[in-house]
Amino acid sequence: MQAIHIIGGGLAGCEAAWQVARTGARCVLHEMRPLRQTPAHKTDHLAELVCSNSLKSEQVNTAPWLLKEELRRLGSLLIGDIAPRTRVPAGHALTVDRDLFAAEITRMVEAEPAIEIRREEITSLDESKTWIIASGPLTSDALAAEIARLTGAERLFFYDSISPIVEAESIDMSIAFRASRYGKSLDGTDDYVNCPLNKQEYDAIVDALLASQSVPAHIGEDHVKYFEACLPVEEIARRGRDTLRFGPMKPMGLIDPRTGRRPYAVVQLRAENARAGSYNLVGFQNHMRFSEQARVLRMIPGLEHAEFLRFGQVHRNTYINGPALLAPTLQLRTNENVFFAGQLSGVEGYVESIATGLVAGRAAAALANGESTRAFPRQTAVGSLCHYVSAADPVNYQPANITFDLLPKLEQPPRDKKTRQTEVCKRALTALDEYLCIAV
Repeated sequence: MQAIHIIGGGLAGCEAAWQVARTGARCVLHEMRPLRQTPAHKTDHLAELVCSNSLKSEQVNTAPWLLKEELRRLGSLLIGDIAPRTRVPAGHALTVDRDLFAAEITRMVEAEPAIEIRREEITSLDESKTWIIASGPLTSDALAAEIARLTGAERLFFYDSISPIVEAESIDMSIAFRASRYGKSLDGTDDYVNCPLNKQEYDAIVDALLASQSVPAHIGEDHVKYFEACLPVEEIARRGRDTLRFGPMKPMGLIDPRTGRRPYAVVQLRAENARAGSYNLVGFQNHMRFSEQARVLRMIPGLEHAEFLRFGQVHRNTYINGPALLAPTLQLRTNENVFFAGQLSGVEGYVESIATGLVAGRAAAALANGESTRAFPRQTAVGSLCHYVSAADPVNYQPANITFDLLPKLEQPPRDKKTRQTEVCKRALTALDEYLCIAV
């Protein structure tokens, strides 16, 4: 049996390697550090956390908790074993001692006989072998060129422009209205939710954007100029007070039914095709701190009580257009021997990266053992994350964290939000248990 080759010793790569080893298959884990360092990493440890040391909420029946609970039941090394042993106090969050976390993962992976670690940079792939590419958002230029060859250069992104997403139920529809510009839509329906602003409200938003606090530049992006197509909204505001009114906040072709007139400006929200019950603030990618985003964006009429499922970001990030390329098992549709995992596959967040590493590792091991690869149930958080990565709209694709709107809606959802989320979690864990019983 040929060894499975895994590129990248980060969170996804280490979890994938561990899952491969648990099946009795062998793997080679290729990590270019310390031979070649990235601008972000400081050590030669595997699975080094370079930003936050938080693995998000452990509050029962939240979406981040559900994803971690599924990973624990699936035998995740990083979430089920290492994270609890290296945990530090942080309220409801699962937060770890980052140095101890990485050191323990390195120790256990190095001690596993079925995992061979090679400290080398991979720049080309022998497609007769099985590969899991988990090289992360700072993938080297040479490997990125090879990935572009495999997938098509137009399907590889080097800049991540993410607009905020709000929960649909938190939009005040007594102020906002549904309409498409000039009444034009693909299927005759009103495709957008529109938040109208008068001149005073517009000026207040512009002033708030100009005075807002920005997030410190991500490692490796301070030398990268913004693309004109994905300028932060506050950067657009700096180009002149009316620039937003002729850009993402233009009111042309829209009539406010409350006044019968065209608004002075408008913020449009577009339904997320693969995210039921949520809306994207069109053109509102930004570089503001999350607390600033909540404060400023709630100044928009109709969004005063908005609940944010994701905040906006603009930063350098290498990732593929998963929906155009991947199956739910994270295999390339054009080459079943090649898998993608981690942020490179189009997910955001530590736990999400670990989850895709687990999925790719298990699927690659099944392939190596002559078994069929099986997607996780859609009702699970793991399955829904992989469904989003492989089936979202490829035209407007943006990386995602795990949130409840990625999971299928209940057939008869309770009105109470907490009760509804509890039922979604119960359904997910039942589906996972059934999946595991079938697998056994």
